[in-house]
Formats: sequence, structure tokens, C-alpha cells
Amino acid sequence: MKLNELKPNEGSRRNRKRVGRGTSSGYGKTAGRGQKGQLARTGGKTRLGFEGGQMPLFRRMPKRGFKNVNRKEYAIINLNDLNRFDDGSEVTIDTLKSSGLVKKELAGVKLLANGELKVKLTVKVNKVSEAAKKAVEAAGGTVEVI
Repeated sequence: MKLNELKPNEGSRRNRKRVGRGTSSGYGKTAGRGQKGQLARTGGKTRLGFEGGQMPLFRRMPKRGFKNVNRKEYAIINLNDLNRFDDGSEVTIDTLKSSGLVKKELAGVKLLANGELKVKLTVKVNKVSEAAKKAVEAAGGTVEVI
């Protein structure tokens, strides 16, 4: 078999429908678009969510909430994530990035008290919850907000 002898399997390909090519084709004259009207015209489509003039659903629903443009999103680290570090080591944002715990720094790193800390660490992060701070200090470590 040669490259010029390759053919698609029987029935796997279909010719496109050529509309508006004579009445005997079955798709002549109006080309399958029916008679007159908006849908028969070129570009005659309605926008997404249009309900024929009736008040659309997205406008019937009440508005709710707002987007805070000054919102800061922090990368989240939990206490049980810090157990992988050696006892007595210093945990900074750079060490968290290199270990793969933080992929994007965003506005900073926040330490939360999910899980249990079993090692003594010096943690340097941008934000920390009260419970997480108490847990780190209970394990014999310190927390520094940078």
C-alpha cells in the first residue's frame, strides 16, 4: 500500500449539503430556510437569551451581590501541609513554592488551621488565622507575618 492509495473507510465521510443549487436537488429556491421571515434572511438570528420580545429570564431575575474590585485572594496553606518540612526549619513563601504547596502566590499566602501540626517550625507568611497561630505556637514554633 502506498500513500496515494489511501482512502477513508466506506461511509466514514459524507459530502456537504449544497443548498440553493436547483429545485431538483430538494434544497433549491429557499435552500431549506422556509419562506420569508427573519430566519430566511442572512444574519437573521436572535441573540442568546432572546425570548421573542417577552422579558428574558436573566432580566426577570433580581440582581444580587456585587464584585469587590479591591478583593485580595490569598494562596491557602493548611497546618497539615506543613508536616512535610523538617523539625526546626524555616518555612517561607519561597520554600512553599519550591515544595509545590503554592503554585500561584496571588496576593500572598495565608495559613489556616485545617489539620494538625506535628513539627516545630518558623513560619513566615502574609496572613494567618488566630487558630493557626495558636496551633503553631503550641507545637513549639513561631509565626511571623511579613
